[in-house]
Amino acid sequence: MTNQHALLDRALAFRALHVPGRPLVLPNAWDVASARLIEDAGAAAVATTSAGLSWELGTADGDRLERDRALGAVAALAAAVRVPVSADIESGYAPDAAGVADTVRAVLAAGAVGINIEDALYAGETEPLRPVAEQAERIAAAREAADAAGVPLFVNARIDTFLRSAGGVDATLERAAAFLGAGADGIFVPGVVDSETVKLLVAGVDGPLNVLVGPGALPVAELAGLGVARVSAGSTLALAAHAVVRRAARELLGAGMYMALADGLDHGELNALHGAAR
Repeated sequence: MTNQHALLDRALAFRALHVPGRPLVLPNAWDVASARLIEDAGAAAVATTSAGLSWELGTADGDRLERDRALGAVAALAAAVRVPVSADIESGYAPDAAGVADTVRAVLAAGAVGINIEDALYAGETEPLRPVAEQAERIAAAREAADAAGVPLFVNARIDTFLRSAGGVDATLERAAAFLGAGADGIFVPGVVDSETVKLLVAGVDGPLNVLVGPGALPVAELAGLGVARVSAGSTLALAAHAVVRRAARELLGAGMYMALADGLDHGELNALHGAAR
């Protein structure tokens, strides 16, 4: 288990990185190699992508990954970098609030000091989002478990109103207020791409706002000017990396050429990154 004092220091450091107007920028990782490359690029923290992690472990995204497998991967990743790590735990890897508390204890044992917990529902559910009161109970359980452990875990409540076409600004703000009241520290609203909506969310959310970025999104500098406190790339880095594999494999097996392999990392450079004293 991670040293309690080191975990506390990382948690406080991670919490301090969420500043409206000076956003924490997170190119999300899915394994040890991507985490070390992101850290080496200058990231102040590393956050996992549940989609990328699921694919790395041979499972589809969307609450299909088992808690132990997911957090085993998070533990390896957290042990491989020096910066704070936040774990995307999807819906909490548990059917109820008590199970979410168990997940949070396992997150801390893995060495992570932040979580993303989402309100989306997946296979077999008739509604796209979990009811507000139920999700607030799950967030409260996460908060209580972390507080009982003496670690100020940063609880980032993801609201999928826009991503799942389940509501607009008003519905998002209603959920944000309930989740912050239950103990969340920040609000993550993926699927928002226009400046006017971002402005409304920044003004209406009583806490740090996190948005998802990728091709077509507003530049980080513009998001900073709007008052955003956290910017996440989500699964986009993993998608881009896997796209290279597919292009290169098809080119090699089809045309027998290698152009897709140009601009690859130097073997010695990547080997040194993994061989350096940590």
